[in-house]
Amino acid sequence: MALPTVQAWVETGVLPAWKTAGGHRRIPSDAIEAIRFRQQSVLDQAPVPKSFKILVVEDDPVQRELYRRQFKEWRLLVLLFMAGDGFEGLLLFGRHAPDLIITDLAMPEMDGFRMIRRLKSHSAPVRGAILVVTALSPAEIAEQGGGPDGVPVYPKPIPFAALRPLVEHLAHKLEAT
Repeated sequence: MALPTVQAWVETGVLPAWKTAGGHRRIPSDAIEAIRFRQQSVLDQAPVPKSFKILVVEDDPVQRELYRRQFKEWRLLVLLFMAGDGFEGLLLFGRHAPDLIITDLAMPEMDGFRMIRRLKSHSAPVRGAILVVTALSPAEIAEQGGGPDGVPVYPKPIPFAALRPLVEHLAHKLEAT
């Protein structure tokens, strides 16, 4: 807090204080605590904007950067989390409970197939939406046991024209709740 602000509060009686014989102001500590408490209660009552949380699970750093730049360009209130494989994706999912998961299927370590199966078999349901963006062909997906049930699969390159309306819809739906 700036000194002129405190001086103005003292001069107008907002902040109780007295002047010493030398002209210095003395402010009781309980008066400072009372002001801080009033300010905090105002802040606590202010609506907090909800951030739409997106988890991108993609092993290719160039693709992750494309997502990062595109979401920034859309100027939505988005918290973006990035994971390089399914294992890291599960850790970030547990930490942040994203509203949307966008995942590749073919990744080293834990692939997207296994990650989605783990998410769906978890005792707590996945709160947000899951979608897949992959370079695998439908035949390659079928060889792996097929695509995850109920999860939309989009081909690469990343279909930002299709993703934007979905992200905006889900973000606005979150704001309304």
